[in-house]
Amino acid sequence: MSKVRVVIENITPQVDCGRFPAKRAIGESVAVEADVFTDGHDAVAATLFYRHESTPEWQAVAMSALGNDRWQARFTVQTLGRYVFTVGGWVDHLESWRQGLAKKFEAGQDIELDLRQGATLARAVAERVRDTEARALLDWATAVSDPARNREERVVLAQSDTVHQLSRRRPDPQTVARHEPPLVIDVDRERARYSTWYELFPRSAGRSPGQHGTFADVAALLPEISAMGFDVLYLPPIHPIGVTERKGPNNNPKSAAGDPGSPWAIGAAEGGHKSIHPQLGTLEDFRGLLAKAGERGIELALDIAFQCTPDHPYVREHPEWFLKRADGTIQYAENPPKKYQDIYPFWFETPDWKALWTELKSVFEFWIAQGVRIFRVDNPHTKSFAFWDWVIAEVRRTHPDVIFLAEAFTRPKVMYRLAKAGFTQSYNYFPWRNTKREIETYFTEVTSRPVCEFFRANLWPNTPDILPEYLQFGGRPAFMVRLVLAATLGASYGIYGPAFELMESQPREAGSEEYLDSEKYQVREWNRSNPASLKEFIARVNRIRRENTPLQSDLGLAFHRTDNDSLIAYSKSNSAGTESVLVVANVDPHYVQAGWVTIDLRSLGLPAETTFQMDDLLSGARFLWRGSRNFVSLDPQHSPAHIFRVRRRVRTERDFDYFL
Repeated sequence: MSKVRVVIENITPQVDCGRFPAKRAIGESVAVEADVFTDGHDAVAATLFYRHESTPEWQAVAMSALGNDRWQARFTVQTLGRYVFTVGGWVDHLESWRQGLAKKFEAGQDIELDLRQGATLARAVAERVRDTEARALLDWATAVSDPARNREERVVLAQSDTVHQLSRRRPDPQTVARHEPPLVIDVDRERARYSTWYELFPRSAGRSPGQHGTFADVAALLPEISAMGFDVLYLPPIHPIGVTERKGPNNNPKSAAGDPGSPWAIGAAEGGHKSIHPQLGTLEDFRGLLAKAGERGIELALDIAFQCTPDHPYVREHPEWFLKRADGTIQYAENPPKKYQDIYPFWFETPDWKALWTELKSVFEFWIAQGVRIFRVDNPHTKSFAFWDWVIAEVRRTHPDVIFLAEAFTRPKVMYRLAKAGFTQSYNYFPWRNTKREIETYFTEVTSRPVCEFFRANLWPNTPDILPEYLQFGGRPAFMVRLVLAATLGASYGIYGPAFELMESQPREAGSEEYLDSEKYQVREWNRSNPASLKEFIARVNRIRRENTPLQSDLGLAFHRTDNDSLIAYSKSNSAGTESVLVVANVDPHYVQAGWVTIDLRSLGLPAETTFQMDDLLSGARFLWRGSRNFVSLDPQHSPAHIFRVRRRVRTERDFDYFL
């Protein structure tokens, strides 16, 4: 039995009924909403309670009514780790009284007894508050119930917000409903929300033809990578590569002397997941590269691939960690008809699973001790969900600044479950979303609730595994427009270079998305000084991202209508609505496309039929637009996209930049 009359339902944000945390980055706002209501017609009060997990004291924020019994309040996350929050609600008898009194007074009814009733309610509140607050309530009760005072004056006093706010802060604890258990927000650092990735193979960074690259060679490329505007440098596995069943060029199952093998074939006589390929350098050399990158504001992201070659020390020391076939040999990886004899997957159901899990966690801990805070995890969807639930929570418990990127080109529910398990960001279907309709449909999904509460997309137009057909046949315009889309649709994106900026587009064979002469199986030589390189274009786009805060968040994305399906238009606005960027792109890399763009002026904070200036941040051109409907023509051979900064207050011709 309970005196509680209020019902609290449908709290957001929450993921799978609170089973998993929602995600935010430091400085972001959490808009909490809930249905809070009661029986009858009494007024209800609702409060948001929140705290960081390290602090026992709850902070309270009064919630505002949105209508239809929906309430909202916000708080801002300022500390790494976890926040917990909940919603409380109760019947606000004093507010119910105030509303009823106002109605009776306006109807000309006798309100003397009602004024006395309000005084009684205030005195009840005074019994459970501090002395100064109690005195204010008692003085108010005396004044509002004093028949010697002017009635109109007492009614005005009855409507005073001061006393009602005091009463709302001190409800009767026996009548307060509180949602249990509290819900959770995982808070990451800013780079989890906004990051710009560049991938390269260190072994192809050599300065002489045929020379195996080293960490020192990668360090020599840092000025170029920094100039292009990247803040994360992602390295494929840097560990010793197995010899047994080593793959040759173009995934040839047979290798020749001197073939380097695949970096994802981890483990050799020199060591395994905590060792470094001797031709790259030493652990000290790696730490030196880490430090030099940090001096330029670049973090290193390390690839973690939980698999082994037959030569890995784990195979010899812990054969129980691998699944055996009927003949007693270890099961290698297969995707019929493909066979990967050079790869042994871990058996996550081994009877010795606790030891296996602990050892794999120690791999993360080893590289964290060297200074790594970002991990790109290879094929996490082929490992146990329960393992990821456990290991990510364990790592983040002591290192909440660690970022995990899931390389999970897999089924949607599997991809989303990995994000719920704690992966900070994820690969996704962007490489195969090329048409206007495909892009609008997909990004509406990933930026809408509930997906946006737990899933952060990291957009890659290419990877060492994926050379999309669009890039194979679209030429330079295809690379340019895909870069613009990746960099502006998502706050985090990356490219695999220098294949991307040099517009590598030759597949291994027709119908394949594998690169011809892929770096996965051989050392490549790259002409990084090629004048046709997209380096300057990439640098310009990344500078636009740095200088325009709406592009640094996945929130605030809105699509706008075009009358040509080869033109896509979308905008991003910051949370305050004071800055907006509008992108119009030609997704046809072969032909000029033109048409009318109809923008939702309200979403850009613009009044109807106003004149406003559009600054094209790519070309430097400026345009005056009027109203919601404007004409755009884009030649992909010249520039396949506009990235407009919306200038809201162009009042006369004198405000236009070209006037003088």
